[in-house]
Amino acid sequence: MRPLKWIAALTVVATAGLQLQTAVPALAATICNRYCDGRDPALSPGDRVSVTTSLYGRSFKVHVNDTDAMAWATVENGQAGDEVWLDRSFDGGRGWGANSRLGVTAIPAGSSTWRTGMYNVDDWNNQGVGVLRACGKAGDRAEIACTSWVRSNWNAWDRRTAAATALMMRYDRASGLFDAANAWWTSANALTSLIDNSRISGMHSYDYAIANTYNAQVNAKQGQFRNEYLDDTGWWGLTWVAAYDRTGDSRYLNTARADADYMFSYWDGTCGGGVWWKTDRASKNAIENSLYIQLNAALSQRIAGDTVYRGRAQAGWNWFQSTGMLNSSNLVNDGITMSTCRNNGNVTWTYNQGVLINALVQLNKLTGDANALTVARRIGDAATTSSYLNPGGILREPNEPDQCSGDGVSFKGPFVRGLGVLNAAVGRPYDAYLRRQADSAYANDRTSFDAYGSHWAGPYVSTNHSCQHSAVDLLNVAP
Repeated sequence: MRPLKWIAALTVVATAGLQLQTAVPALAATICNRYCDGRDPALSPGDRVSVTTSLYGRSFKVHVNDTDAMAWATVENGQAGDEVWLDRSFDGGRGWGANSRLGVTAIPAGSSTWRTGMYNVDDWNNQGVGVLRACGKAGDRAEIACTSWVRSNWNAWDRRTAAATALMMRYDRASGLFDAANAWWTSANALTSLIDNSRISGMHSYDYAIANTYNAQVNAKQGQFRNEYLDDTGWWGLTWVAAYDRTGDSRYLNTARADADYMFSYWDGTCGGGVWWKTDRASKNAIENSLYIQLNAALSQRIAGDTVYRGRAQAGWNWFQSTGMLNSSNLVNDGITMSTCRNNGNVTWTYNQGVLINALVQLNKLTGDANALTVARRIGDAATTSSYLNPGGILREPNEPDQCSGDGVSFKGPFVRGLGVLNAAVGRPYDAYLRRQADSAYANDRTSFDAYGSHWAGPYVSTNHSCQHSAVDLLNVAP
């Protein structure tokens, strides 16, 4: 492919009338998908002006060729010497390195408008998920202006797939995790949201992340996605159940079983039962026990003739009810006070509602326990009408931060995931609620390439994989 790359790069030079040294950055970053970087925009079958910015009266625009997943930049209302170029990023705009100043060109004498060649948004050969922006400057001034980042509608044909694609911009192929090596349980949730998205949308482009994450991390920590936090193990166990359902690969189901068995090894008679939150056996909380019920119920549904996981799921729910963690308002508090073995009255985090809802739906599917579904419905009704959790009608995590950081920005994802499972099981009474959340997030909490922040009511402040997977979870279940 080397001759084709050189032809494409030289086309940029010839078209733009550049000196050779100014084309070096584009040459170093040349990508060939359907076509190679540097293709003439006159050959584009479409022209969608996506974003615009201005500087000293000049207008800089990104034009998108959605058919070929390429884009080009223009400068308008300029004068000779004004420059325009593209930057390309494969991590959601956090860095662009060698992909800066692609196709840099200047308006020639006698013109007021000029353009770059077309450049690929993604790198299909290397699984790079990209965004582009236009930048430029006046020829007689040093200041630079750049548009916001955008992409084509390739793997982003609706808001659900667009959000999943933006999430994949945060995926680190080397580690198989999202954003950072310490993003452990939140990466499990991110991967689960992608698997669900693939199932619901039919977009298979990112299915490679399943095996890639498994292979990269199966021997990490205590192996088989187990570590000192029992809730972390539960999250990963459920991810591998979803992976098994998606692929039929038995190794994922075997890992989910290993995770459930590991959780069971930290079930004991203290306070009458329950799984410890951590291997130091200092506290028992709602989240790991809800995950325990859900994981065991899910496994039993997939293992012919099973009685072991079924019994564990039922015992988990019986114990949970005895603790009073499900309070009189039909919301789940954070855990129990170890001295009394009763509800500690702490915060009703959203994920505690959603995971127990999901667990009870799975228990109902497994055993036919009508009361489990009745309780799930009561929690769902309480959580969706609580003004504390839904100020102004839009879900907001207690103490929700502006910046996408910390564990809490991941919580709303499992909540809406569980609510969506319940919604499908009981005739879709939560359609209007879920649609309202999705419409608000889309309108008020989103970038130009469908990255989402923490506040679904707005305004958008920042993003990370936790905020993003929560949005993907929401869009997966919203009608």
